[in-house]
Amino acid sequence: MEAILSPSPLQDSSHSNRCYNTHIACPPKPPHSPSPSILSSSSKYTLGYHLAHRLVQIGICDVFSVPGDFNLTLLDHLIAEPGLNNVGCCNELNAGYAADGYARARGVGACVVTFTVGGLSIINAIAGAYSENLPVICIVGGPNTNDYGTNRILHHTIGLPDFTQELRCFQTVTCYQAVVKNLEDAREQIDKAISTALEESKPAYISISCNLASIPHPTFSREPIPFAISARLSNRSGLEEAVEATAAFLNKAVKPVLVAETGESWFNCQKLKLPRGCCYEFQMQYGSIGWSVGATLGYAQSMPDKRVIACISDGSFQVTAQDVSTMIRCRQKSIIFLINNKGDVIKNWNYTGLVDAIHNGEGNCWAAKVSCERELVEAIATARGEKADSLCFIEVMVHKG
Repeated sequence: MEAILSPSPLQDSSHSNRCYNTHIACPPKPPHSPSPSILSSSSKYTLGYHLAHRLVQIGICDVFSVPGDFNLTLLDHLIAEPGLNNVGCCNELNAGYAADGYARARGVGACVVTFTVGGLSIINAIAGAYSENLPVICIVGGPNTNDYGTNRILHHTIGLPDFTQELRCFQTVTCYQAVVKNLEDAREQIDKAISTALEESKPAYISISCNLASIPHPTFSREPIPFAISARLSNRSGLEEAVEATAAFLNKAVKPVLVAETGESWFNCQKLKLPRGCCYEFQMQYGSIGWSVGATLGYAQSMPDKRVIACISDGSFQVTAQDVSTMIRCRQKSIIFLINNKGDVIKNWNYTGLVDAIHNGEGNCWAAKVSCERELVEAIATARGEKADSLCFIEVMVHKG
């Protein structure tokens, strides 16, 4: 079993199925022209630079974000960091799920959203990460410092002059909350939030006032404080019991990752006999419907040398389907098995047709619908062969559940 440099040892055996990798290098970042305000700054040691530098220092190469007017300047600074790639997501919930999946592979993940309307949207994913002991750094672009204490009612809020609602919601699902609204203690607050997340293996919340990201401060030029990072190992005995035999299409030279959605897919995947070295991920404790789409996106982004295989039921896919488009845009090569049992609770979709529409002839994506074992075997062969460099979506028609 591989191990990743990570904040702390596993606290229990519930994650014995989890794989970590110590040899992941960040892929080359596409060329990007930072905004003129960043290039012309008298000092590069701004608050935005400091946060970006800290994220890279702990091993984060990708942040999952949804832009909004409270975080736009901060996002500019994160994008300007050469070691950091911004993955724009279709909605905040999926950005949080992607950071969850990323943290499962890397040991830590990060997401960036805007104040209240974004924060309250992502909080369900952060709660799931909390239940799974995953250090996800949730960064929120906060109100302008000049708005505090003015009784102004800001847009993207619930219409009250109290700016603490979002903070109070996050207090129960994060191990540390930093509200940065002055530069003097910004470095200390950011570092404390990140180090606590790593130490406790739980999410942390960082809110940064939108007018501070571009401002330099002497404290941001100091040498980084090394974070205490120790090896994080999975339970070997538990793993060995689960990998006695091979599932033929999974057994490749570079072992894949299997992501199972909560519910029917999770129960059926328990019956699979996976090859040695294959990672198996599911959200056991929290069980949030739709988690697997974002988690597949995040996991695949963190480990481009592995092929992620996801088993997702039809109802779950309807919750978070949009970010298949992000997978295509990021040139991911995952295989998604959509289990279509034509359930009574939801309207049946043409899932293959939906993915074809999302693909729209741009990028590498292949979709197929199968209704018998022979067609399934053929589709798997195609996914592993001529479509090995594409995102593959296989809609499996099963008996009505």
